[in-house]
Amino acid sequence: MKGVLILFLCCFSIFNTAQNAALFEQANALYNQGKYAEAISKYETILSSKEHSAALYFNLGNAHYKLNNIAPSIFYFEKAKLLSPNDKEIQNNLSFAQNMTVDAIDKVPDVGFSKLFSNLVNRFSADMWSKISIGGVLLFVLLFLLYHFANATAQKRIAFVISILSITVALFSLVMAFQKNGLEEKNNPAIVFAQESRIQADPNKTSEELFRLHEGTKVQILEAYNDWYKIEIADKTIGWILKEEIKLLNEFY
Repeated sequence: MKGVLILFLCCFSIFNTAQNAALFEQANALYNQGKYAEAISKYETILSSKEHSAALYFNLGNAHYKLNNIAPSIFYFEKAKLLSPNDKEIQNNLSFAQNMTVDAIDKVPDVGFSKLFSNLVNRFSADMWSKISIGGVLLFVLLFLLYHFANATAQKRIAFVISILSITVALFSLVMAFQKNGLEEKNNPAIVFAQESRIQADPNKTSEELFRLHEGTKVQILEAYNDWYKIEIADKTIGWILKEEIKLLNEFY
């Protein structure tokens, strides 16, 4: 019975994939014909089946951009970027979409040691830093064995020096992996979807209004309270926004 169930699930998965591929081609054809709203409907049907890809989000972003839908175009380009961070075409189209936004917020740059450390941590993903660390440990073990069994003094000296360097690299990479993982866990971006949002000093509508944000602006979620999110914008200004007025980028259904 269990084998039949697994076979059924495999067949269903293959059918679903084939169906989504056909829908994707239909949506692309509609997009090329200038029928952007119809293309969006097809793309969203694929999303409803819980299939996600950079190409799907990228095409959704393009279709919304053609319709001047600021927030959705930026939202989907950002989603595509999360799945394919080094894709230049995604980055370029995201920049074009961001030019349509109203809010001009100056990003607070990292300087000095903070900038150097940030660039170093972000050079690789947490997984890559972990792999480098594991590689350093394995190299250390091999060199330790070479040091132990080598007869020549020169070989022992070289093995000792390189083994120390390898374990140092391993420990450094491990620290970088934890740092990068911490940054990724804190990174909770969202896009403002409301045409205009009033950012409050506290999580209630009667509190002081600090400033306003407009559709397409990217924010960072710091914490949640009832129907509100505490957010931070690029210039490090903090306030509270209604949850219904933004969409989280890290959520994949």
